[in-house]
Amino acid sequence: MPMNLPLDLGITFGGGALWVITEVLAPTLAPSSCRWCDRASDGTDTLNAFDASGRSLRWKNTGAADTMSTVFSFGLAPLAGFGVGALVAWHDDRLDELPADTLVVAESAMIAINLNQIAKFAVARQRPDAHARALEDPSAAPATSDNLSFFSGHATLAFALATSAGTVASMRGHRLAPVMWAAGLTLATTGAYLRIAADRHYATDVLTGALFGSAVGFAVPYLAHRPNPLNACIAAAPVPGGGTIVLSGSW
Repeated sequence: MPMNLPLDLGITFGGGALWVITEVLAPTLAPSSCRWCDRASDGTDTLNAFDASGRSLRWKNTGAADTMSTVFSFGLAPLAGFGVGALVAWHDDRLDELPADTLVVAESAMIAINLNQIAKFAVARQRPDAHARALEDPSAAPATSDNLSFFSGHATLAFALATSAGTVASMRGHRLAPVMWAAGLTLATTGAYLRIAADRHYATDVLTGALFGSAVGFAVPYLAHRPNPLNACIAAAPVPGGGTIVLSGSW
């Protein structure tokens, strides 16, 4: 698997440092008011039907769901991405490839979570629990993270880890690659559901995070680290009565 260690290490550790800094500075960086509020100017609720119905999945004990979602997305999902990845490599007696594989998975996760952070600060969608609180008491003081709903960072990270680890295992041809996919996606899906159960994200926030995290998790290993990179060319060729464009390559 082709690697550029200075670049890959720089992206991974630099991305990790950037995410930590933005988390520490969140009280300053987070928008104090929502730009996407799901309310009309007169205060009327304009939340779409899909997200409104999704709130029926919230638990009575939203605090417990919130804690469990963090355990799944920031604890068990990385454990599956790196721990099960080690098991998959060990099963094929290819532990020598593990450091490179781990770096690719970590790089994918850091790229995904930082892009997600930028989106959350820029979009400033009000969280569902804050939205409900504001409808009940418009004068209630907002919390620091009340306007960081879109899109879910937990889902983004967990699906980026699951998809990148699964993609690397499949690209390596590991016999237990299906186990890697099953473990990672099961944990990621559970953590994503728990974000809705905690009333911290709408269904669209979670689905967007899952799709975005999966896209980054696939693209980084497949497009940047595949053994046979995309090789395509376009050429013009004459034909009777005119010409044609020929696209050829391998991917």
